[in-house]
Amino acid sequence: PPTTARMQCAGKALEELLISAKHQECLTVGVYESAKVMNVNPDSVAFCVLVTDKEYECNIALQIHFTLIQAFCFENDIDIVKVNDLQHMAKIVGCPGMSCDLQDMHCVLLTSPNEKSWRDINLQKLNAYCEESRICNEFLPVVTLPAR
Repeated sequence: PPTTARMQCAGKALEELLISAKHQECLTVGVYESAKVMNVNPDSVAFCVLVTDKEYECNIALQIHFTLIQAFCFENDIDIVKVNDLQHMAKIVGCPGMSCDLQDMHCVLLTSPNEKSWRDINLQKLNAYCEESRICNEFLPVVTLPAR
């Protein structure tokens, strides 16, 4: 499994990638919104982040959504990571176009702007992190965001 140092490196890359994507308006936030994008335009999805917290670990409906999203990502070769810090994630992505409801923060998609694929060093780092994790049979790697 990935070392703590690699997890932190991936966390920094994820934070920078999300901030960049937010500025380019290439984030989809929310389980239902993400499902819509995956259904209508799966080729536009470049990366997926599942976000949870201790208090949501027993939420069966959310776990079912996560399983379906994971299956979709695996089937469409979309890299996917898990972040265990809802509050921190909410601070990074803000709540584009909506009042901030943590319920909506459980899935964040990075979508490609107008059919072009992302050329971002942070996305490349995260893709490599996911690939290394898969080699170790860890199919939903956890990423730790940098401390604030």
